[in-house]
Amino acid sequence: MTRPPLAQNRSMAILNAAKAGGYAVPAMCCYNMESIIATVRAAEAARSPAMVLLFPWAIQYAGDALVKAAAEAAHSASVPVSLHLDHCQTPELVRRAADIEGAFDSIMCDMSHYEKEENLRLTAELVGYCHERGIAAEAEPGRIEGGEDGVAETVDLEGVLTTPEQAQEFVDTGIDMLAPAFGNVHGEYGPRGIQLEYERLQSINDKVGEQVRLVLHGADPFDEAIFRKCMAAGVTKININKGMNKHYATVQDEMKGKPLTSVIEAGTDAMQKAIEQYMVWLGSAGKA
Repeated sequence: MTRPPLAQNRSMAILNAAKAGGYAVPAMCCYNMESIIATVRAAEAARSPAMVLLFPWAIQYAGDALVKAAAEAAHSASVPVSLHLDHCQTPELVRRAADIEGAFDSIMCDMSHYEKEENLRLTAELVGYCHERGIAAEAEPGRIEGGEDGVAETVDLEGVLTTPEQAQEFVDTGIDMLAPAFGNVHGEYGPRGIQLEYERLQSINDKVGEQVRLVLHGADPFDEAIFRKCMAAGVTKININKGMNKHYATVQDEMKGKPLTSVIEAGTDAMQKAIEQYMVWLGSAGKA
């Protein structure tokens, strides 16, 4: 399916509608066809917009194959579903991904493992490359602490919280989505637990919220109350990883030794139910 021009970008149409409607959209981190299918089925069942997220690992593992399959599933859905590449951490991979015809609607150009000035320079360059191909771009000012499966470059680096001034500098590179660091963590939160700086998030929203869509990373252990606080401070895209994928792992454990097709189908169903719950919490159910 041909990628529409930037002015009609699928990811931005989904997120702009969310901002206008006062809800957020679940962006599901997918590693296999089961999770991709579960996301599309959940979106259609709940009549909700959604985003399928892949990591660069998908390209390193399977070339264009999984990407093209994900694009076909997302773009043929009966409700708005876009395909996003999360945490693409080298300029070469961003360009490689952007050049896959009719695939990604948006790419996170994550140069947060570079020092700030180099991060800004590379981000501006890569945003231009993406925009020329009709692809929306996300970036991360500061650095969100921790790491997750499929994301390697920042796992051992210290987190750096985002300031409103820094957020504006990144907006000036031309990005469409901004992922602030305000105490959120990739992966496990550890002994200190969840300590989000909502006032920092609100100040970032006050500064740039009308210029870009805000993205929440590190949301796996969050409940509806935390989601609602983040949404009230301008977040419209919420990335979910283990909150979906753990259900597939549980099914695999429980059905060990059963026919593979039945395990795949049950795992897909379990993930779909989890995604539909997120759609209710985020207010996106019934909005497509």
